[in-house]
This record gives sequence, C-alpha cells and structure tokens, in this order.
Amino acid sequence: QVQFVESGGGLVQPGGSLRLSCTTSSNFFSRYNMGWYRQGLGEKREWVAFIGTGGSTTYKDSVKGRFTISRDNAKNTIYLQMNSLKPEDTAVYYCNAIWNPPFPWGRGTQVTVSS
Repeated sequence: QVQFVESGGGLVQPGGSLRLSCTTSSNFFSRYNMGWYRQGLGEKREWVAFIGTGGSTTYKDSVKGRFTISRDNAKNTIYLQMNSLKPEDTAVYYCNAIWNPPFPWGRGTQVTVSS
C-alpha cells in the first residue's frame, strides 16, 4: 500500500521560505500526476499545486509566483518550494496523486507562518 511521508514544515516568519518534501517507498511517482494540498484549521483540504508526469505544473492563484512544485522520480520524491510565505499559508500540507479516489493520505507536515 502506498504511504506518503511529508516533511519540511515548521514555524517561519512572514516573508520566509520553506521547502517541503514528500516521499514514498514504492516506485510510484513516475506513474502519476502529483499534487500538494493543504488544510487550515477548521477548513476543507484544498489543492495548492500539481505536477504532471512530464513536468507540467499548475498552481492555485494565491500561490503563483511564490511556490514551486518539482519532482525527482529517481528519488521517489516531490517538493514544494515556498517563498514569500504569508500567514494565510498556515496549514497542514499533504501530497497525493491526482487520482480518484485519492490514495490514503499521509500525516502531512505543519507549516505555520507567524511573527
């Protein structure tokens, strides 16, 4: 069974940067379009960024120009580089394949943007 492990979150001041990673033990990422999602406290989970198997990317409007999604299939890892972070980016961040139904969600990684 696929298990996603997200890491790289933390507490950062507004304007700061973080790099999130998501990995799985199986030879998985090369076969699926992948995405980063986030869920704020008391909010629904929302998509943030997608990356296709060929490397094409799509971003939620509110993160365009600040976030960059990338993938390293050889390492079974996808990344989310987050720059110019804002308090409204505070959430638990998850990765998953672009698939319906989604694969089991990992535990996510907490990102807190606060001064």
